[in-house]
Amino acid sequence: MTDTAVEPAFDNLGLPQDIVDALAKNGVTKPFPIQAATIPDAIEGIDVLGCGRTGSGKTLAFGLPVLMRAAERRAAANRPRALILVPTRELAHQGRDALRGYARVLGVRVGDVVGGSSYTRQINELRRGVDVLVATPGRLTDLIEQGACDLSDVEISVLDEADQMCDMGFMPQVSELLDQVQPNGQTLLFSATLDGDVDKLVRRYMNNPRTHSVDPPVSQVTTMEHHLLKVLPRDKNKIVSQIAAREGRTILFVRSKYRADTISEQLVQLGVPCASLHGGKTQSVRTRTLAKFREGRIQALIATDVAARGIHVDGIDMVVNVDLPTGHKDYLHRGGRTARAGSSGSVVSLVQPNQRRMARRLINDAGVDAKQHLVNPGDELLTRVTGAQEPSGEPWVEPPEPERPRRGRGGPRRNGGGGYRGGGGYRGGKRGGYRGDRDGGHRGGNRGDRREGGYRGDRDGGPRGEGGPRGDRRGGYRGDNRGGYRGDRRDRFDSAPR
Repeated sequence: MTDTAVEPAFDNLGLPQDIVDALAKNGVTKPFPIQAATIPDAIEGIDVLGCGRTGSGKTLAFGLPVLMRAAERRAAANRPRALILVPTRELAHQGRDALRGYARVLGVRVGDVVGGSSYTRQINELRRGVDVLVATPGRLTDLIEQGACDLSDVEISVLDEADQMCDMGFMPQVSELLDQVQPNGQTLLFSATLDGDVDKLVRRYMNNPRTHSVDPPVSQVTTMEHHLLKVLPRDKNKIVSQIAAREGRTILFVRSKYRADTISEQLVQLGVPCASLHGGKTQSVRTRTLAKFREGRIQALIATDVAARGIHVDGIDMVVNVDLPTGHKDYLHRGGRTARAGSSGSVVSLVQPNQRRMARRLINDAGVDAKQHLVNPGDELLTRVTGAQEPSGEPWVEPPEPERPRRGRGGPRRNGGGGYRGGGGYRGGKRGGYRGDRDGGHRGGNRGDRREGGYRGDRDGGPRGEGGPRGDRRGGYRGDNRGGYRGDRRDRFDSAPR
C-alpha cells in the first residue's frame, strides 16, 4: 500500500500548464488526496488501483491522465482510444460533463454511450470519431455487436465504481469488453471496496498495479451520523411525510419503482416538493429530475437503489432508508450520497418491530455505530434527530418551467403575421406560408398544421388512402386538419396544394 502525502497544488503532478490553468479558472487549486496520489502514476503509464469512497474526486483523478493520453493522436471513426466504463447513465453523463471542459483545452473529443438515449446520435458521434468514450457496459456491448464501435485501438481503460458494476451484475460484460482492448494497454480501476469480483478483475486485467487507498470507507466517515428510528407500522407513513418535509435536501430510499412513485405522489399531495427516480423512468425524465433536485426546485427525492447509484449531488444532508436495504453494501452505497467531500450528513433508517434483528445485523456488517431511538409522529426527538416538521397539507404544484423567449410577429424569423417565418410567410406560425399553421398559403402552407391544408394536413385530403400519404386524418401533405398529402381519412385529393 502506497502512502502518498497530499500535494499542495496541481502544478507538480505532471499535468500540462493549460490544464492547471483551466482547473484554477474553475476554482480547483488543491487536489483531493486520491488525485494527488494517483495522477502522477497514471501519467507515467502505470496501472493504478484507487480505493476511495464516492465523492472523493476520482473523476479528475483518472480523467485528466486519460485526456493527456488521448491527446497524443486523434481517434479513427468508430475506434475510440480511451474507454471509461461506469455502472449507470447518470455517472456516465456526469463524467462526460466533468471532463469536456478540460478536453477542449487539449483538443480531445469526449463522447458517451448509455442506455435510454438515441442509438442514432451515439452511432453518428462514434462515426465522427471519439477519443475518450464514457460508457455503460450494456449499451456499449449492443453497439459493438452492431458494428458501430471497435475497441481494438483502446490504449487506456478505466473502471469507475467497479464494485457497483459487479454488484449490478455487469461482471461478464465488463470482462468481455476488456478482452477487446489492447492487451498491453493501461488499466485504471477505482472502487470503494476491493473484494469479490473486483479482486478477480484486478488479478485478470491489471499488471502490477500501484495501489492507493487514501479515503476511509463510507461507514467510517466522521462527518456522517447514523440513526435507527424504531417506529410502529401505523405511524410509518406519517413519520415519512414529516421527515420529507424537513428543510434541506433529502433522499428517501425505497425497495421498488412502485413504492417510489406511490410515496412521491402521496408526498406531493401533502405539500412536499418531491419526485421519484428509478430505472423505469426514461433517461430524459431522470436527467430533468436530477437537475430539479440539484437546483433546489424539489427538496426530496424518492429513489430506488439502481437509480440512486448515479446520484452525485452536493449538499444532500440526509439519507433516509424508508425500506431497509437488502445488504450492507447497499447500505453503504446509499449512505455515500451524503457527507460528500468533507460535508456533514446523516443516515436515518426506519425500523419496524419485526425488522429490528435484521437492522442490527445490517449495521454490524457495515461497521456502523448507529444511535437507536423510539419515535412517534410529531415527537420533539424526531424533530431533533431529523429536522422533521408537519407538511403544509396543501398539494404542491410544480411551478412551470421558465418559458423560452418567443419570437415576435412579422418579419424574418418571427411567428406572427408575415415574413419568412411569420403567419403568412415561408415558415409562418398561423395563417399561411410554407410552414403556416392554420389557414393561408397553399391553403395552409406546405407544412400547415391545422385547418385549410398544407403538406402536413391531418384531416381532410391528400392521396395516401383514407387521406393521402402519411396524413393523419383527412388530408393534406402534412397539414393537421383538412388539407395536405398526409390526411388519413377522407377527400384524398380535395385539399392538395393548388
